[in-house]
Amino acid sequence: MAGLPIALAQTTPPAPDGALLAKYCVTCHNERAKTGGLTLEKIDPANAPANAEIWEKVIRKLRVGAMPPSGMPKPSQGDVNAFLTSLEASLDRAYAASPNPGHATLHRLNRTEYANSIRDLLALDVDASSLLPPDDESYGFDNNADVLGVSPVLLERYVAASRKVSRMAVGDPTQGAVAQTFRARPDLSQDKRVEGLPLGTRGGLLMHYNFPLDGKYTVKIVLARNTVDVIRGLEEAHQIEILVDGARVFLASVGGTSDTEALVKNPAEARMMIEARLQARVPVKAGPRAVAVTFRQKDAAEDDYILEPFLRTTLDPVNEAGLPHIDEVVISGPYNPTGPGDTPSRRKIFTCVPANASPANSGDDVGCAKKILSTLARNAYRRPITPTDMETLLSFYQSGRNQGGSFDAGIERALRLILSSPEFVFRFERDPATVAAGSAYRIDDLELASRLAFFLWSSIPDDELFNLASANKLGDPATLNREIRRMLADPRSQALATNFAAQWLYLRNLKNFAPDPNEFPDFDDNLRQSLLTETEMFFGSIVNEDRNVLDLLNADYTFVNERLAQHYGIPDVYGPRFRRVTLSDDARRGLLGQGSVLTVTSYATRTSPVLRGKWILTNILGTPPPAPPPNVPALKENNEGGKVLSVRERLEEHRKSPACASCHKIMDPLGFALENFDATGQWRSKSEDGAAIDASGVLLDGSKVDGPITLRAALMSRPDVFVSTLAEKLMTYALGRGVDYNDMPAIREIVAKAAADNYRFSDLVTGIVKSPEFRMKIKTAPDAASPAVKTAMLFK
Repeated sequence: MAGLPIALAQTTPPAPDGALLAKYCVTCHNERAKTGGLTLEKIDPANAPANAEIWEKVIRKLRVGAMPPSGMPKPSQGDVNAFLTSLEASLDRAYAASPNPGHATLHRLNRTEYANSIRDLLALDVDASSLLPPDDESYGFDNNADVLGVSPVLLERYVAASRKVSRMAVGDPTQGAVAQTFRARPDLSQDKRVEGLPLGTRGGLLMHYNFPLDGKYTVKIVLARNTVDVIRGLEEAHQIEILVDGARVFLASVGGTSDTEALVKNPAEARMMIEARLQARVPVKAGPRAVAVTFRQKDAAEDDYILEPFLRTTLDPVNEAGLPHIDEVVISGPYNPTGPGDTPSRRKIFTCVPANASPANSGDDVGCAKKILSTLARNAYRRPITPTDMETLLSFYQSGRNQGGSFDAGIERALRLILSSPEFVFRFERDPATVAAGSAYRIDDLELASRLAFFLWSSIPDDELFNLASANKLGDPATLNREIRRMLADPRSQALATNFAAQWLYLRNLKNFAPDPNEFPDFDDNLRQSLLTETEMFFGSIVNEDRNVLDLLNADYTFVNERLAQHYGIPDVYGPRFRRVTLSDDARRGLLGQGSVLTVTSYATRTSPVLRGKWILTNILGTPPPAPPPNVPALKENNEGGKVLSVRERLEEHRKSPACASCHKIMDPLGFALENFDATGQWRSKSEDGAAIDASGVLLDGSKVDGPITLRAALMSRPDVFVSTLAEKLMTYALGRGVDYNDMPAIREIVAKAAADNYRFSDLVTGIVKSPEFRMKIKTAPDAASPAVKTAMLFK
């Protein structure tokens, strides 16, 4: 346990006197209820560890200026700081004497972790959403072990997934033809080139598809129809092409005089004729391929289609004019397969080839099978393989070889066992027999490597990390530091943007956001995807460049393509490629100026100061408001023909209820400061009801704000608050459990050390990885009702 307790200051400031303490001893009725009716006057701050949970709440409120409440006497900031320093030192000292790393529940791989693990184990990308059901989330993340439930039905899904994945990875020649449909969202505009497609094309779909075998595959194109079942945009002739890895394999014409005349004479027969024309059977080699279906862009001189009045090209559901759009693409096959081919997954699996793999010489291939299966099992199980493991795998290999008649069939059968094994599906951490139940102990290097890989990559350890762990070298601080920086520099750390940040910032909700087209006619799927990409690239730049995490709030740059630049009013940006731009408008700086955040905190028809204020309290300040009291009515909307009230006026009416006022006076000023951004993140000077925007307000600590710039300045004035919130979110994600008051001393040390090095992102990660919470666990007594025991029973 040496080196694990947090560092403490050499001297501890004295506790404040009784007169000063009285100024702090004000707490709301909610807190009295949570603490059994206790008030702070009855709790001795000189013995803060005895009531650590309550005092950690006090610290959190004092840090953001939420105590004392508005209207009560306020002590000087110097007195506040002295009290906080004394209180935190007392709590931190008790933690250092007896670290509490918290519980560690048996962790099932969630969908993201499963897909990433398959990718790194087998060099195979799979769509986990088609294999496994959605995961529950808790404390803001779906990797929380406490809610990653286990049931016989779910385990059957993992077993079915293992069969499908193993056959795809090996290239099982007995698998029949299958079909997969790729659909364009109804609001996808298709008048510009899609990123990744050749110049001179427009619209369409770019799909990444894994062809299981060498053979022929059918690609069927379905054009979009309007609400009266008429294919739009066929007045003029258009050419549609299919490309595989950038090479054209099919070209067809659609539209023009002959098609329009046929549609007039016999619509049903003409549609069948067109659909038959837009279907091709092409030979494709096995493996992952980029398949594109797109239109060839016509020259400006011949492109005389009717210009749309809005940026979204699918707004009018009845209009037949304009451009044709691709609605869906169906890929089916293989037909007449010729073999498994040379795929990345086969190269990853078959690290050797038996000298003689004929059925008559089945014994000659056992050595090669051992080499292949030992490597796969070691990486999948994230530990060295035992003789018992190998014996079981070889028995499955032999069974598959005998039944399938080939070496490949035997490997596929054993791989299926590996992927359905609880050793792969669950992250086991075995308690040492020498440690007493209820005692904290340090996990071994292999378990540390697994925790580290799933934290930074949402995946399994690679060979370099595994080998260091096997040699027990991760205990060396310099070695561990190098590994953390290497892993953060690896492309797999993109998971921190697409998985961690996507959940922390609510970016996953973007796919479900569909604003009212009458209010926001220009919003389309192109913009939706651009908003997501901007924030993912922005967060990725903080990680990859190891920047000060305060840049998340105050950076003077972002990433845009032409569509997003139009939305933001940024000039001279053309094409679908994203590029880094310097912001000339200070209102756009950082996360609070990005359309993704502003969109997911809005309603379909209008902005929501309440949602935006709650988002800031939860994700920036780390002080989420309590759930609203029961039976509180929703905010009244304006009735047709009645008096039109602004959102501010309606919220003022709403706050007249005492049950609502206490929280809304905290949330609303934060949200109103962002009212110049509409529900899609576009700048405006008037609200949806036509009233001039009033972004002014007073925050709980007395700071006056009048827009995003002054709001950002107020948030930046307390840098430790935001950094502490980010550290808390990262630790929650890293541990796969909720963070509570027991963990706050560790978070304070992490933030204090990061402050000494300009709050670099890597310093937060390093602090978390070296914390007792991450490197230790408490041994629990065996319990017949525990998840581990239940899981073992289910697998039996």
